Amino acid sequence: MTAAQQEGGAGGGPTVLRMLLGAHLRRLRDAQGVSREDAGWEIRASESKISRLELGRVSFKERDVADLLTLYGVTDEEERAALLALAREANTPGWWHRYGDVLPSWFQSYLGLEAAAALIRTYEVQFIPGLLQTSDYAHAVVRLGHGRARPQEVERRVSLRMARQQLLTRPDPAQLWAVVDEATLRRPIGGTKVMRAQLEALIDITQLPNVRLQVIPFHVGGHAAAGGAFTILRFPEQDLPDVVYVEQLTSALYLDKREDVDSYAEAMEVLCVEAEPPARTAEILRDAVAAF
Repeated sequence: MTAAQQEGGAGGGPTVLRMLLGAHLRRLRDAQGVSREDAGWEIRASESKISRLELGRVSFKERDVADLLTLYGVTDEEERAALLALAREANTPGWWHRYGDVLPSWFQSYLGLEAAAALIRTYEVQFIPGLLQTSDYAHAVVRLGHGRARPQEVERRVSLRMARQQLLTRPDPAQLWAVVDEATLRRPIGGTKVMRAQLEALIDITQLPNVRLQVIPFHVGGHAAAGGAFTILRFPEQDLPDVVYVEQLTSALYLDKREDVDSYAEAMEVLCVEAEPPARTAEILRDAVAAF
């Protein structure tokens, strides 16, 4: 098992490997002037399937990768072997696979992207970001969203959320820059005791050098992200574009077109300016604790 496949390890497991292989195949196709339609014909698939492969959105069949390499003129046996080995590794389930019983398919993709990201920028309007939640707070949030879930299912969902947080304390931690509306600090999710403990935990975790938290106070009024919560993920590999994740009630949007990403990045920059500076966050959190 490689480091990329270990729970909480850097690299994000198969998701980032699929993205890297897909980007490499796209460069090879472009270099040969082959259209997506022709590439799809070669592997008995559609143009949209080639697009999904090149974006790393679907798993790879070794036969398809071999046929594409032949179409793209890759004859060097060592290069072919390396890319086919990458395809095999990219199909290895991520650590979150064992939570498949409580994971919708649209969220599994996000977990791979999150684990692979070097920088996670997120804006929240209702809850404390999942990567910063305490276990008790997470229990309360899960029960709100899954009121009919059995206790065992609630525990599984909370366990998954706690496992995700390892990316902030692993040897090569991700950078987290979160902006939250003041309402997230004032809404007593789980009750007074749970909320007070959550706020105190935030004071501690924001001392980590790789975690930055800003609060948009009520007095700001309306602000740039009127559309709701979103997350921007940036990866250490230069070949990979930023991805915007927008979660909905029963699905999610993954945006990587340059114009979409730029719009969300601009909104995030404005939010960071409108929010109180990070140096004031601990004071704001202490005030919120006192209110409970």
